[in-house]
Amino acid sequence: MAEIKTGILGATAYTGLELVKILAKHPHVSISFISSRSFTGKRFSEVFGEATGICDETLISTEEAAGKDVDCVFSCLPHALSAELCLSFIEKDIRVIDLSADFRIQDAKAYKKWYEHDHPKPELLKEAVFGLPEIYREQIKNAKILANPGCYPTSILLPLIPLLKTAGVAITSIIADSKSGVSGAGRTLKLSSHFVEANENMVPYSIGRSHRHLSEIDQELSKAAGKKVEITFSPHLSPLNRGILSTIYLSINRKAGECCTIVKDFYKDEPFIRIRAKEDLPKVSFVANTNYCDIAFAGGEEGQPVIAVSAIDNLIKGASGQAVQNFNIMFGIDETEGLE
Repeated sequence: MAEIKTGILGATAYTGLELVKILAKHPHVSISFISSRSFTGKRFSEVFGEATGICDETLISTEEAAGKDVDCVFSCLPHALSAELCLSFIEKDIRVIDLSADFRIQDAKAYKKWYEHDHPKPELLKEAVFGLPEIYREQIKNAKILANPGCYPTSILLPLIPLLKTAGVAITSIIADSKSGVSGAGRTLKLSSHFVEANENMVPYSIGRSHRHLSEIDQELSKAAGKKVEITFSPHLSPLNRGILSTIYLSINRKAGECCTIVKDFYKDEPFIRIRAKEDLPKVSFVANTNYCDIAFAGGEEGQPVIAVSAIDNLIKGASGQAVQNFNIMFGIDETEGLE
């Protein structure tokens, strides 16, 4: 199989670093360019010392990148900017995997509401495929625009979608309490992610109905259920470098064991989903630096909510690893390639 030429926009984001590390060892990939708005002209290994000997290529500008001819482009740019800079590739029929939020929301008005920005090409929103491989594998195979899911949504959608798709299962309330490592805030300097602010601390933010990821969570849960679904979402910044742990409380007409059976059967052939027993609940350390999502169910006794617990690495299964999993599907490669 000929090598697939790829490019990475915004390669100096944390997600860009993970992509470079994965793609550099991928047997069917050649990295044709890496770009950066902030570090143009520098070698990638100058920006990330850990990449020495892995990728010593020079970062080019996004303007120069727009003229490159490749088979696939990964975009790690911020929302609003990402879609705009991906358009030149889309117009040349180059496949795009966007790790920002710019193609996840199918409704342009909803996108503007949550991201306070007019989408530069709203007609493309209906063409984009939401890149959750375990749910949309067949659509991903032919995708021209792949909207890679957010990290929080991945951790919440994977335990819930099988339940919502199962006839006879009724869920009347969903409350998701999620903790994310500091890398989820991105590499841009913010007071909240400074060591002194984040270390030995736990901070809730955008709780209730105010976090932007709610738009894609509600969208995908509603599609699975065939009716409108809205959840209560409480994200927290946790003093970890990486990882997400989501604890999800369900008012549901099934016991925890039944939920576990449904989800285990739904994902029985999935290489990156691991169902754990209630005596062996998911932990961030179990999934760190991997593309796995670990899921378990507990609780539900004496009329109390069933509790779903999931864990992922926010930079791998929640971003770059899932992007490569989608890439593999799009190009007819074993989807575990480069990820095990």
